[in-house]
Amino acid sequence: MTLDDARTALIGVLKDIQARSGLGCPPLDGSAVPPKLLEKFDSTVWPAAATLVARKLGVKIPADVHIFGGENGGPLLTIDQSAKLICSKAQPKTLIKAAA
Repeated sequence: MTLDDARTALIGVLKDIQARSGLGCPPLDGSAVPPKLLEKFDSTVWPAAATLVARKLGVKIPADVHIFGGENGGPLLTIDQSAKLICSKAQPKTLIKAAA
């Protein structure tokens, strides 16, 4: 998985979530901060979004990895920062199945 793969998956999932919610979606790029830019995209939606991104990429993102930031009052992340985090923390599903 490359940084571009993660970025593309994130943007695709974000657009899909907004469309399914009947909400508009402005143009998204690597510098966008989804919780600041997208209507009703808040911490209640983030876990589902993270799961959808993981499925799209065919990886597992550990539950303690907050791909949109904001954990314990920390800063919210841009799409590029989220993509880098996913690339560094995601685990290939094949390794997870082999370990089980």
